[in-house]
Amino acid sequence: MSAMPKILLIYTGGTIGMMRDFESGALSNFDFDALLDHIPELQLLSCEIETVSTEEPIDSSNMGPEHWLNLAQIIAGHYDNYDGFVVLHGSDTMAYTGSALSFMLQGLKKPIILTGSQLPVGDLRTDAKENLITSIEIASAQKDGRPRVSEVGLYFEYKLLRANRSTKINAEHFEAFASLNYPYLVESGVHLEFNDTALLPYDKNAELQVCTAIEHNIALIKLFPGLTAEVFESMTSTAGLQGVILETFGAGNATTAPWLLDRIKALIAQGIPVVNVTQCSGGSVAMGQYATSVGLKQAGVISGGDITTEAALAKLMYLLGACVPREELKSRFESPICGEMDELLS
Repeated sequence: MSAMPKILLIYTGGTIGMMRDFESGALSNFDFDALLDHIPELQLLSCEIETVSTEEPIDSSNMGPEHWLNLAQIIAGHYDNYDGFVVLHGSDTMAYTGSALSFMLQGLKKPIILTGSQLPVGDLRTDAKENLITSIEIASAQKDGRPRVSEVGLYFEYKLLRANRSTKINAEHFEAFASLNYPYLVESGVHLEFNDTALLPYDKNAELQVCTAIEHNIALIKLFPGLTAEVFESMTSTAGLQGVILETFGAGNATTAPWLLDRIKALIAQGIPVVNVTQCSGGSVAMGQYATSVGLKQAGVISGGDITTEAALAKLMYLLGACVPREELKSRFESPICGEMDELLS
């Protein structure tokens, strides 16, 4: 590593990379090659900053698996030349992208920090400057010659969260993200407070492994009172369907109507994995705790434990893309890979 850490700032799109025309009120993207002109405070940081952008800014609502792959390849292609990476991204799907990168980039020894903002960088009350400056400061932080963070994080409103433990909870407040099942990794105040017991341990022998294929022909279905057999049948009868994630009630519960369990059994018999995650913002799936989930457990439904929906989707895409044998997929999914879930209790 160089005497002064080198940070690569990757702009993909989003509110943080926009400037407002105060005459028309319109928002437009600014040239990130001139970043220091817009945020001169970055020159005070003890690191070298270089920038790269995707070919076109991407609204996060349009961000998908092909963009995740491109982003992973950008990071991998520059991995040896930088000490850390900060990804500027729209907030709406940031937790999905962060979760995906945590699976697609195994063996990290450097930080990858995603951040964004609720207001454009030029607005008077913007949160963009603080989020960006502190993200770069965290990405460049070192101790004993190694990075303080060696995983994928998501920084917003004074806290760095593990990306695959985070979810967006508010469309208007600056504190837009939460990690209800896992503590923060870093808290920003007068000083940066690193929660070392929560961070993934640094492995000096780790080697970067980049995922090159993910399977995204997956259905994500939120159960609700009044869901009919016909609608559920339609949602799970798509040609080429490779997996299903069910957002269930509470601790993994679902209606005991025979049609639901029968359809789930049929999917599993066809080799299509079915994953159970709670639709609650926090807490965990515990199939068998209530009678309304016993049938799911007996049918072979995969428990998502305390995983977020965003991470469950990314994890299933990753495992299916890696062609994990279907007989092994349940045990692989129910075991943590990169800190995305706690070990399941037997």
